[in-house]
Amino acid sequence: MRVDRVASLLFDDHSRMVLTRAIEDGFLTLDGSLTKPSYRVHGSEVLRLDLAETPRVEDLPQSIPLDICHEDDDVIVLNKPAGLIVHPGAGNPDRTLVNGLLAHRPALNQLPRAGVVHRLDKETSGIMIVATSSRAHATFIGALSERSIRRSYVAVVEGRLVSGAEYRQPIGRDPHHRVRQAVREDGKPAHTSVRVRERFRGHTLIQADLHTGRTHQIRVHLAHAGYPLVGDSTYGARGRLPPRPTPDLVQIIRAFRRQALHAESISFEHPGTGESMAFTARWPGDFAVLVAELTADLKLHERDS
Repeated sequence: MRVDRVASLLFDDHSRMVLTRAIEDGFLTLDGSLTKPSYRVHGSEVLRLDLAETPRVEDLPQSIPLDICHEDDDVIVLNKPAGLIVHPGAGNPDRTLVNGLLAHRPALNQLPRAGVVHRLDKETSGIMIVATSSRAHATFIGALSERSIRRSYVAVVEGRLVSGAEYRQPIGRDPHHRVRQAVREDGKPAHTSVRVRERFRGHTLIQADLHTGRTHQIRVHLAHAGYPLVGDSTYGARGRLPPRPTPDLVQIIRAFRRQALHAESISFEHPGTGESMAFTARWPGDFAVLVAELTADLKLHERDS
């Protein structure tokens, strides 16, 4: 396999474009030596990515509406809409969050990935933090590694959870589907805490707290437990409906084409002042409508029973 492809599998927190640039600039080495993206590895070699020297972003600034909750000299807190890709990659060269950030604050081109220190899937909405100084970037990377940044999500899953749960199954690349992750014994440690917020007739509104940050972690853990997220056909959602659903509920669930997942809140220590900060992102319209219709369906059948 080409070394750039292997790197994208191993360092899956970074886009292939960023990793290719890191190889070309000498920040990703093979057995301690410079290499080319097209070089083919044979196995047992050591790849090293120097995160402190990841090359700066030099993408095109593009004016994209940003829903900013807070901004200062060290951090931007924003509410990302579903459908917006975080950073450029293969097949998505522009119109990403990174392009919008560079237009909003051009000095971010001096920071790795324009200051983005964590990401959300394209179709996941919600709260994100972006470092706007070198000090903040280093602090946030360390805080994420130490798991001192707290992130909570809300999701609607197919099925009725009896109670909350702790999911600790390791996660790695699905060997049969490259775009998916899977629970596997040789995967990376992963820990998700789930509690029930509200049960409906055939669905559950849950809160999921991340203790690690694996790709698709919440989606994989819930699907593995038998509760795929509404709309998440990648991980087994089938458009499940309760018995005798209202026509409105049928229409809403059939039209819900993304995973019903929203990054609702985040809390962290400000990298400059040390102040404790917490932010909550309002639910997007489609998610709010889904929960409202599930609630109406439940009340209707409780009244009729």
